[in-house]
Amino acid sequence: MITIAIIEDEPAVRKEISYLIEQEADTILSGWADSVRAAQKLIEEKRPEVILLDIQLRDGTAFDLLKKLDPIPQNIIFITAYNHFAIQAIKYGALDYLLKPIDQTELTEALERFRRRRENNPQWMQQLSLTQESIEAGELPENIVLNSLNNMRIVPVKDIIYCKGDGPYTFFFLNNGTKELISKPLKYYEDLLPAPYFLRTHQSYLVNRQYVTGVNRSEYIVLTNSEEIPISIRRKSSILAQLLSEK
Repeated sequence: MITIAIIEDEPAVRKEISYLIEQEADTILSGWADSVRAAQKLIEEKRPEVILLDIQLRDGTAFDLLKKLDPIPQNIIFITAYNHFAIQAIKYGALDYLLKPIDQTELTEALERFRRRRENNPQWMQQLSLTQESIEAGELPENIVLNSLNNMRIVPVKDIIYCKGDGPYTFFFLNNGTKELISKPLKYYEDLLPAPYFLRTHQSYLVNRQYVTGVNRSEYIVLTNSEEIPISIRRKSSILAQLLSEK
């Protein structure tokens, strides 16, 4: 079953969308909210697989809500009476963008995109759950999901040498010599890849400790591939202490 949350401040529209969801054979409503505050609580507690999100809410906008969520949910269907929000919605990686009044066929097509995404990535949904469980337990997940512009990959954490942040993007440097560009900031992955397993040596770098071979003049971390990663002055004492301690 696909769990769905409705974030909509108009009762009549909310009722209509609920009815449309009931017509889908494999969906179940997780709950609804009509404000940014209530929606944040609902999403963080219920973790619905798909979110039907109205742009204009009682106490703000959908974009105000998304700024409060970390991570931002992957499967959002934006709903609105106005199409001038479309570009902004696309920037947030919208699964779809539907204009009111919502049509059953259009909703079915939007949900079908989610179904195909799940079927084409059979490990994806399970991996998201396992990753979250590891984070909550304070453990290092075995794999993480890298969601790039064109595809979604499950990457073993042990294959990550380091991550480099560049504004809203993060480069992943892997032990097979490749790198991946992901449209999420480094802070997001710092939470997924916690210390002491990964070291935030610098504002722009997150390093897998298993690839560290030494420290050069207390200014750089030296990796097994001979690369040198800078250590910021304010992080130096903490990094050296972590390197001297056991994992």
